Amino acid sequence: MSLVVKEGNYLTLGAVVAKNQATFTFEGEKEDVCCIILISKATQERKAVLVPEEYCLGSLRSVTISGFNPLEYDYIYEINGTELLDPYARVIVGREIWNDAGREAKKYRLCAGFMTDNFAWGKDKRPEIPKSQMVMYKLHVRGFSMGNKSAGKTKGTYTAVRNKIPYLKDLGITTVELMPVYEFEELPLQKGFQPIPDYVKWEADKSDMILPVVTKKKNKRLNYWGYGEGNYFAVKASYAAEPKKASTEFKRLVKSLHENDMECVMEMHFTEGTSHHLIIDALHYWAREYHVDGFHIIGQNLPITGIVQDAVLSRTKIFAEDFQGIRNARKYKNLFVYKDEYQYPARQLLNHYQCDIREFVNQQKKQSEEYGFVNYIANNNGFTMADLFMYNDKHNEENGENNGDGPDYNLSNNYGVEGPTRKRYICNLRKRRLHTAYMMLMFAQGIPLILAGDEFGNTQRGNNNAYCQDNETGWVNWSRFTHTKEDRELLKGLIAFRKKHSLIAKENPFRFNDYRSMGVPDLSYHGEHAWISQLDSGRKSLGMLYSGAYAQKGQDNSDIYVGYNFYSEEVQLALPKLATGKKTKKNWYLLMDASTDTVIFEKAQYLEEQRYVRLQPHSVCLLISKDEK
Repeated sequence: MSLVVKEGNYLTLGAVVAKNQATFTFEGEKEDVCCIILISKATQERKAVLVPEEYCLGSLRSVTISGFNPLEYDYIYEINGTELLDPYARVIVGREIWNDAGREAKKYRLCAGFMTDNFAWGKDKRPEIPKSQMVMYKLHVRGFSMGNKSAGKTKGTYTAVRNKIPYLKDLGITTVELMPVYEFEELPLQKGFQPIPDYVKWEADKSDMILPVVTKKKNKRLNYWGYGEGNYFAVKASYAAEPKKASTEFKRLVKSLHENDMECVMEMHFTEGTSHHLIIDALHYWAREYHVDGFHIIGQNLPITGIVQDAVLSRTKIFAEDFQGIRNARKYKNLFVYKDEYQYPARQLLNHYQCDIREFVNQQKKQSEEYGFVNYIANNNGFTMADLFMYNDKHNEENGENNGDGPDYNLSNNYGVEGPTRKRYICNLRKRRLHTAYMMLMFAQGIPLILAGDEFGNTQRGNNNAYCQDNETGWVNWSRFTHTKEDRELLKGLIAFRKKHSLIAKENPFRFNDYRSMGVPDLSYHGEHAWISQLDSGRKSLGMLYSGAYAQKGQDNSDIYVGYNFYSEEVQLALPKLATGKKTKKNWYLLMDASTDTVIFEKAQYLEEQRYVRLQPHSVCLLISKDEK
């Protein structure tokens, strides 16, 4: 092999491939001895190419090597005699098989590969779903289909997720959030992988014990979720049906989502100390190369200001815990606050824990001119929605940490039996709570997020921190699918209603006044008496009236009244008198009631008594106005 070496262009970090050559740009001081090690795929023969010290710009080294076929080689860097994996590698070689015991035993050293696929995007177009129409669905690519027998050989892959797009679209999902799909080490070998601090522990001595010392076998914990150090430019190969074509398979998934007017959001966890430049470069890369629609970025000391101000990312949705002090002056509002502040007041009311109706109402109407809010009652870090009403306590023993991991503050309730039961009364109670939770979430102004499987009561058997559970506990249990049609149909109906009546999900904050001179405020609160709101700390019921006069042009302009009752007894809430025209009169109709088996009525029921509505204990109802001549 006759190689020609010349100075590179310093434009793009990593390895950029052209015909019979590649340009390598990486960080290395001028004083460092730097080599590119080319590794033959066929023979594993290694060829070291020295990077001349003059090929340096600041702390960047760049070299173009020609005279070889990148398709036939992998590579790794060597700096001052130490081999290093390229942090900008587009392909990672060596992790093609998930949880490969052979790789662990051989201590196989990873190397980088060259990105050479030429995917045909065609007329691919990002949907840019407005926040009033967004409904998010969070899933783990492997866990989403591993428990689905019908997935066959594709289970656990991007292809399996792609095959479920028609199901998700039919449910009403607009935005799919994927837990980490960039390369990471699932085996607990990676430097720095430690779910909890490894404190010094007392070890028993035989002389101290009356009974023999019993050494428990340690549970091998995988990094199933993928948080921790990552290779942020490479697609996770073991999530692909054809690992060597992982890049193409992931692009097909994104393109198929776009063809169905759905978005792809990537969750990206950056560890402490990750270069800010690398973080922004990685976001640029996924947005450009993979047409990703958004990023949920998590970690410490992130360059949030730089990301918000970045022109390349100005039409890419950014989800983060906070944007405090950062103003989004752009015309396209792409920022979304994503944290757990909705789930706690919601769970308090659902399970009767020191309820605060004021905080709940604030969450129901939470909105901003500058950014949107993501609401959820269940997420991967905590109980599933079903487990929230099935377990009083967390059951994380299988994690191997003596049940010491995972959140303790769950605000859950088992309603008489810890775990599954055949007692019909308890099952009905749990179902009512689940349906009430669906309604609360879908009637909140912020963007609802559903954890995969919550639409059909998926359970993790009380494990609220399944970070290492690559098994039936951490996988979505699709066997429940056929037995929970009414739950799915309810959620589907609620999503459809939300999209049709986007007044509930208004993109700007409500003003609570009659700024259009329509005779009523855009949003008002009601108690036992109409137009009188009593949001004292002990209160557990309230009516919220959304005036149809403030609906967007072309949207359904019916008035909507949502009644919440979290008391353990029936309550009566006043109904405001509806405005009447010269030729028409409006009346209230009951459309939804969480205390009934039907929940969403096929035909709205006329209320004989138009002055008030009765709500059963722990329930939500929805009324809608209709014009009658």
